[in-house]
Amino acid sequence: REGKVSGAGGYGTLLPFVFAFLIGGAATAVGVEEVGGPLISLGSFWILAGQVNLYRRVNELCLSRKELGLTEAPLWAWWALLPPPLDVVVGLRQVHYLARYWTSVRGEPWEEDKIAEEYFPFISSGRFTLKEFVQEPRRWFWFTGEWEDWF
Repeated sequence: REGKVSGAGGYGTLLPFVFAFLIGGAATAVGVEEVGGPLISLGSFWILAGQVNLYRRVNELCLSRKELGLTEAPLWAWWALLPPPLDVVVGLRQVHYLARYWTSVRGEPWEEDKIAEEYFPFISSGRFTLKEFVQEPRRWFWFTGEWEDWF
């Protein structure tokens, strides 16, 4: 395959995070908080930086496939830094758009994604801002699709 490596990969991202949390948590539990706290912070930074990079890379991949019909990147990479449950919004969108990308790469037709396209339309919706997400209930769930915009 061609392309550039811009991150540590799945295991390279997950394992340092897990070890930092396990060792940091154990150090904190036994009273060595001057080691535990920084390790937990480092692990948190590492996983968040990896997520931001992942979402940036998914944007690049999706925009490289004209077949997807995207005029702009589908994800706001910095949304990985938002607190739960808002960070989950971009995570679910990343899975959907990456699935669309790989379907295109394989030359297969896109089949319906009922979960993303019907029940939780925010997953497959075009790019939107946080303000639009809050103000436009039609993006949220299947049962809010007919609601009027707020404000």
